[in-house]
Amino acid sequence: MSPMLPKRPKKTQPDNETVNETANETVNETVAPEDVLPPLGGTSAADEPAAPTPADATTGDRGTTAPGTGAADTTAAAPAQPDPQPEQPDPQPEQPAPPAPDMSGAIEALAAGRHQQPHDLLGQHLEGGGLRVRVFRPMARSVVVRFEDGERLELHHEAHGVWTGVREGCDRTMDYRVHVAYDDGIEHEQDDPYRFAPTLGEVDRHLIGEGRHEQLWTVLGAHVREYDGPMGSVRGTSFAVWAPHARAVHVIGDFNGWDPIRHPMRLLGESGVWELFIPGVGEGNRYKYEIRGSDDSVRSKADPMAQATEVPPATGSVVTRSQYEWSDDAWMERRRTNDPHSGPMSIYEVHLGSWRQGHSYRDLAEHLVNYVSDLGFTHVEFLPVMEHPYGPSWGYQVTGYYAPTARFGSPDDFRYLVDRLHQAGIGVILDWVPAHFPRDAWALAKFDGQALYEHPDPRRGDQPDWGTHIFDFGRMQVRNFLVANAIYWLEEFHVDGLRVDAVASMLYLDYSRQEGQWLPNQYGGRENLEAIGLLQETNATTYKRVPGIVTVAEESTSWPGVTRATSGGGLGFGLKWNMGWMNDSLRYIGQDPVHRQYHHNLLTFSLMYAYSENYVLPISHDEVVHGKGSLLRKIPGSRYDQLATLRAYLAYIWTHPGKQLLFMGSEFAQEAEWADGRELDWWLLDHPAHYRIHNLVKELNRIYRTNPALWALDSSPAGFEWLNADDNAGNTFSYLRFGAEDRQSGPVVAVVVNFSGMAHDRMRIGVPRPGRWKVVLDTSGFDEFGTPSQADVVVEAQEHPADNQPYSVEVRVAPLSSVWLAPVEEPAIAGSVQEQVSASRQED
Repeated sequence: MSPMLPKRPKKTQPDNETVNETANETVNETVAPEDVLPPLGGTSAADEPAAPTPADATTGDRGTTAPGTGAADTTAAAPAQPDPQPEQPDPQPEQPAPPAPDMSGAIEALAAGRHQQPHDLLGQHLEGGGLRVRVFRPMARSVVVRFEDGERLELHHEAHGVWTGVREGCDRTMDYRVHVAYDDGIEHEQDDPYRFAPTLGEVDRHLIGEGRHEQLWTVLGAHVREYDGPMGSVRGTSFAVWAPHARAVHVIGDFNGWDPIRHPMRLLGESGVWELFIPGVGEGNRYKYEIRGSDDSVRSKADPMAQATEVPPATGSVVTRSQYEWSDDAWMERRRTNDPHSGPMSIYEVHLGSWRQGHSYRDLAEHLVNYVSDLGFTHVEFLPVMEHPYGPSWGYQVTGYYAPTARFGSPDDFRYLVDRLHQAGIGVILDWVPAHFPRDAWALAKFDGQALYEHPDPRRGDQPDWGTHIFDFGRMQVRNFLVANAIYWLEEFHVDGLRVDAVASMLYLDYSRQEGQWLPNQYGGRENLEAIGLLQETNATTYKRVPGIVTVAEESTSWPGVTRATSGGGLGFGLKWNMGWMNDSLRYIGQDPVHRQYHHNLLTFSLMYAYSENYVLPISHDEVVHGKGSLLRKIPGSRYDQLATLRAYLAYIWTHPGKQLLFMGSEFAQEAEWADGRELDWWLLDHPAHYRIHNLVKELNRIYRTNPALWALDSSPAGFEWLNADDNAGNTFSYLRFGAEDRQSGPVVAVVVNFSGMAHDRMRIGVPRPGRWKVVLDTSGFDEFGTPSQADVVVEAQEHPADNQPYSVEVRVAPLSSVWLAPVEEPAIAGSVQEQVSASRQED
């Protein structure tokens, strides 16, 4: 019996269960499956409901109880407790009667934060004498239950903040509310979390147990829900977390004063999932899980499945519910029917925090979208937007895999950015990091007291290069966490592709390890068979579930079959970054022109393996940081030579087989190397030399997007033919790109790139067909001096065999420049390009 003090005048004030008067009232839509809906009240002892009633919320879901807790003695049919002694007018209270022996252990476990099945003890339970209600309200002065029929039941204090009472003669469970008085003199009306059935059904728990729940985010994490009942609708949030080794789990948050014992969760059978629905908690509330681990230590952990977070450096999870209405139906319909692998793909890589500092997702939805649209890129690729605690990691050390970083706004704000990009005709690719995660104590590391998400053996579970943990790819629930995460971004945020980071570190067990620091696989080899299985499952599942998307591997070795279908033993990626081409081509332009003849093979070698995979040609963030210098500053020579070489190099990239990717800033020849702590040097666009590079990239994309010869057969040898691959003395490369198997009538572009400091005034170029050919690009015309360009000049192909072609044309190729030609239907203009330009200059 609780201490009885003189009664105070009561004030009635509706309150949620957590005494949080400011909880957001926004709620989620009611969950539909019949095995998930928690029914409220109205169940008689003779009824046989399809789902557990509130009174029997844990029936069939009891798990094992931690040793020594006494909770195993608790049953739904616990006998009635002795009646409390009558209230005395004397303000000095009598001591409460001790709890019945069969309850004392469970109550002590509850108060100590060790109870695994709080719903067996708390809530409403039918027993021989009627309906027993038991609630946990530490610090309360009095507790009264009001039932749906208006009856009120005064509870007595049993022990350790547990209050109980029996409604005699009641043979069914009911909807009810709890009225609690504290020292504030106000009677708070609350709902009881422990009268609700589990929000996860049997099928969900089965799929989680087998690691096959492809929509894991819909059942784990925090979800705002609303349920109807005899006493009105109930709004709150269900919490569910996978922690199979935990001895007890509690929800803590701003709605309960971060109290570590107030809201214990129940363990659902053998699934390893802990669950609790808390009425009154809504969108915007912050929370974590207080986990008593297998080592008996208690840790506060962010929700691995949280869909929103606090702004770093704060580490709390945030309850959220999307209210976004998409406007990209036309884009999504095209995505379902198009094949991105055989279409144009020109990617602009962006680090959101340093593109323009201070911009939110919604700011970027205006300025970034307009900028990329003007430049003509087909896609943007964002460095990881998943939540991460350390900004200088660029997002590659993820702690919130299901939450867009709160640095730039809400999840719906990020949806708005994706939506606006789609409306502008621009696809969105996200960098995704399933290889490793940071060791932050509040995140995934030792989540339930021992290695859970990470491999337990440091020879497989630690990443020496980055000081992070490696996922346990062999644990099915961990694999499920990652596969579902990939699907989550593609489906929930309409993302069009995922670029998987650090694939090589996943494939090899000895990656960055010395002899004796790694464990071989079951066959004695160095291949990580579990990681291979994860990548194959991720690719096969995403391509099946979300037609029209693309997955891209950042894989730096010669692992075979990266882009081969999983049915053929490949990893199943759609595209692979061509790291070899990137390294070789950057080495080439880093040579002085006079020495490039000795490194000619650096640009020809890539065509020896160009069709072994489906490639992306990446000039990424990794190449313009950490002392490597900007793309412009990698090039030797005078400033004029640097700019000219960069223009020629960009034209070369856009015509090489494969999709192309360019990191932000390189499109206007950023002088300084990239730094994540400051924005790009936008003032450079006020200088003609840099603005003309910007114009060139815009023109490259315009021609590229409208000419299938530059992308339709990227992964087929039929799409490329050398004209002259052996002019090392002249530092020139010439070749043809084809857009159809029929080379006589399909799209074709002839390309010449001159990386020497000398002009080739009358260079004869072989072409495959007669007729008129037009110069569609001349990079020499994009300098800061307004040099006359040969663009749009048309020449007649002569029946003069050259470069193993039956016809040829003559062109002038300026120093450090590139010229593109394509057949046209316009009237012929007699003479070579050189003659036309000379005549034009004489007329001027």
